[in-house]
Amino acid sequence: MLCKIGYFNTTIYLYFIYTKFLKYIFVYIINKLMFYLILSILSSISVGVFLKVLKKNKTDIFQIIILNYITTVFLSFLIFKPNIQFSDNFPFLLISSLGILLPTIFVMQYLSIKNTGIIKTDIAQRMSLFIPILASIFIFKEDISNLKYIALLIGFLSIGFILKKEDNSNIKTKYSFLYLVFVFFGFGIIDICFKQVALYSTTPYTTTLFFIFCMALILSIIFYGSYLKIINQRFIITKKTVLFGSLIGVLNFMNIYFYLNAHKAFSSNPTVVFAGMNYGVILLGTLIGYFYFKEKLSKLNILGLLLSVISIGLLIYSQLSS
Repeated sequence: MLCKIGYFNTTIYLYFIYTKFLKYIFVYIINKLMFYLILSILSSISVGVFLKVLKKNKTDIFQIIILNYITTVFLSFLIFKPNIQFSDNFPFLLISSLGILLPTIFVMQYLSIKNTGIIKTDIAQRMSLFIPILASIFIFKEDISNLKYIALLIGFLSIGFILKKEDNSNIKTKYSFLYLVFVFFGFGIIDICFKQVALYSTTPYTTTLFFIFCMALILSIIFYGSYLKIINQRFIITKKTVLFGSLIGVLNFMNIYFYLNAHKAFSSNPTVVFAGMNYGVILLGTLIGYFYFKEKLSKLNILGLLLSVISIGLLIYSQLSS
């Protein structure tokens, strides 16, 4: 009887230690490592879901872009309270680059989907991960372990399997592939630029972000105004457009803000952010597409999902063991 009681007490004690250990690991990963990255992934996915809903509602995408940047400018000014002063080391080039790239890539992504199809555009966007990964090695001089190389290789395989879907869309003109080229290089360069924003020390990244949003807003208004003049159309806006544009602006603000914080938290390991963000968005986006939008998944797609989970797990493990 005493042996049974002792065995029972030992089992309870081991179970208590085990659950405490799991809780510690979970809290450590969420609080110390992946908190900002997870929030950025969730925000990015939410923007994608809204854009998919907008496609069905035939909302003016250009108005959405402008309202998105009006919201991000307002939120960054309200929350960050930026110091609007220019110093000798003010990052004019970085702000100009992102201020031009953000609205431009939004338009190019829209035109690419329209002319080459959503699947080809999605592949170009996700494969742009090659650019920041190469930058991590050759520009940011990150020391990448063998485990990270394996995780990245598995991750790239997962992208190929997940995006392996039937594509009935045809390229409409012989120059339409250029939109895919813009999407590929545009998203890759934007990732590198945001990493630079997070590392920039002379100006707070919150101030830099405010000016980036301001420039993106101004250029979006100029572009849309010119577009309306060319097609000789009046400016008409609906309450639904204002609502959707504002919501996307809030989510886009959160996405970029948390993404920058993730880069600051992983300043010496940018591949964890670059790869974790891309694989996480693909994994969660595919699951939402399957369960909510009732998109079909092939056996290869399911294999890709499993590989992406393994890749993310290996990236987390490599970070914990470093």
